[in-house]
Amino acid sequence: MVLLGVALTVFFLFTVLPGDPVALLAGQRSDAATRAAIAADLGLDQPIPAQLAGYLNDVSPLGLHSRDSAGVAKYGGVALLPLGNKAFVLKKPYLRRSFQSNKEVLNILLDHFTGTLWLALAAMLLAAGLGILFGILAALKPHSWLDRSLVTVSVLGISVPSFVAGILIAMTFGFYWSRWTGLNLTGQLYETDPFTGTHLVLRNLLLPAVALGIRPLAVITQLTRSSMLDVLSQDYIRTARAKGLSGYHTVMGHALRNALNPVITAVSGWLASLMAGAFFIEYIFNWKGLGTITLRAVENLDFPVVMGATIFIAFLFVVINIVVDVLYAALDPRVKLS
Repeated sequence: MVLLGVALTVFFLFTVLPGDPVALLAGQRSDAATRAAIAADLGLDQPIPAQLAGYLNDVSPLGLHSRDSAGVAKYGGVALLPLGNKAFVLKKPYLRRSFQSNKEVLNILLDHFTGTLWLALAAMLLAAGLGILFGILAALKPHSWLDRSLVTVSVLGISVPSFVAGILIAMTFGFYWSRWTGLNLTGQLYETDPFTGTHLVLRNLLLPAVALGIRPLAVITQLTRSSMLDVLSQDYIRTARAKGLSGYHTVMGHALRNALNPVITAVSGWLASLMAGAFFIEYIFNWKGLGTITLRAVENLDFPVVMGATIFIAFLFVVINIVVDVLYAALDPRVKLS
């Protein structure tokens, strides 16, 4: 239902926007026959309800198509159930073609997905690792100078927008101090050298990952701190200490596991948000990802790419939330999956 709602929203949003897709594809000097053929192929010569039905039929993994094509050639699917001259086809979602390059939108998104995935995972790993560590340290020394310092820094981290932090980090460490840091203002995860070929360059991932991970790092620090303080005040923690368990075993073996449940929920939500919200960070660092290609599509009025990226990111949200629900149930036996 979530994906259906997103599909309906993006369709009506971009259907009423100004712009001539036929002119973008055919060019300004094309003849009337060429324009009519392109409009028929895109379904733009039909009324809005028919266009909506066709769009939902294309983006759905199970669609109804004519048996002559049956989705096998155009959609790369397999006919499951013939119905007269049509058939239900199991296929990959067809997100239409780019107005600019005429490439399939799904292939464009998959080509840029790897960069966004690596960036989001690196930012989330940095934020989760340091955030949980800082939260534990703050909870073990409440109201100390360390606790106050970490809380203050985390509040600043939450307050600064990601694109502002990205600009400051890029200019400081990738431009002014690049001679000492050895980091570049822009760069890709994979770079091609004419002599050595394509190779992985992890240092190009560092600055955008830090810029993207600052806000979730601050949130996870405060969430871990408050959750740990609540767990450390429970009776079973005092019992464990009374039995002579060391502070390390009490914290790591008893307190941390129960304190991580809300943290995991926050991490999952932030991971999906980072994949969707890395647009400006990717744009600042010229990172090849979903954000860069989507912003360029907006600039060029390439609506199929924008619509496809929105649906693709919504799909990622749904998948990540399902995985998190399973992990949440595995960590807490009291949670039951329905």
